[in-house]
Amino acid sequence: MRHLLTIALLFYTGSLIAQQRVVVAADGSGDFRTVQGAINSLPDESAIVRTIFIKNGTYKEKVYIEKSNIRLEGENRSGTIITAAIARDAWRCNHQDDWGVAVLNVGANDIELRNLTITNSFGFDYSDTLSIPCANDTTNGGRKLIRKDGHQMAVRTLNATRLKAINCHFRSFGGDTMSPWEVLNGMWYFRDCIMEGGVDLYCPRGWAWAENCEFIAHSGTAAVWHDGSANEDSKSVMLNCRFKGFDGFRLARYHRDAQMYFVNCEFDDNMRDEPVKKSG
Repeated sequence: MRHLLTIALLFYTGSLIAQQRVVVAADGSGDFRTVQGAINSLPDESAIVRTIFIKNGTYKEKVYIEKSNIRLEGENRSGTIITAAIARDAWRCNHQDDWGVAVLNVGANDIELRNLTITNSFGFDYSDTLSIPCANDTTNGGRKLIRKDGHQMAVRTLNATRLKAINCHFRSFGGDTMSPWEVLNGMWYFRDCIMEGGVDLYCPRGWAWAENCEFIAHSGTAAVWHDGSANEDSKSVMLNCRFKGFDGFRLARYHRDAQMYFVNCEFDDNMRDEPVKKSG
């Protein structure tokens, strides 16, 4: 009887573990066709990581994560693409905060991204400045100019403190491509990632570690930025990273002295030869 109970317990436990992995496939061969559908299917709380495995394909959707302990894992980085075209300036015309401003909006802890490309395509899709009605802008007759190099977030955290990304490609043409923002308690880890965009294309607040990553600046006054204003001990470390961009691109800006470190990094010859600037 005891052995039967043990086997039953093992079967039950195995079933629970099996349920922690769901598959997304745009062609219908998985459990869900959309990433958001898979996230919505999961319980709100879990003590273990739930893996959402995403088969190769292009998923044109804006994604919200409000449940902790979730891993989004693509089949491979170049083939698994989540994309949407979102200009932050346009979003803020009708919204009071940044929740929903990115392709991937993270409002939960212990989130892992692996083997994915996440692209905010607005700056790649539009070549001209757009003029749009803007309810929240009363300075220009209720209209807003939306530039192709304005803020375009691939990932934005809000009310989250822990996120890691491994072997991912985060793309936009404009600024703030990767925006993990939590100045008091933010802890962010990146390895083997590519990040490209405009000004402050990588702009962590709090503590951040980026290892063996490549940063590509399309425009802007600084490729990377760090906000450690809330705590003098917070650091942004870039180890074995590579930096390249348009002719004369500037490397970085920061808030506090001795908080940003470039260790064994490589810099393209066309980077502007000037000191890293202090901001704000």
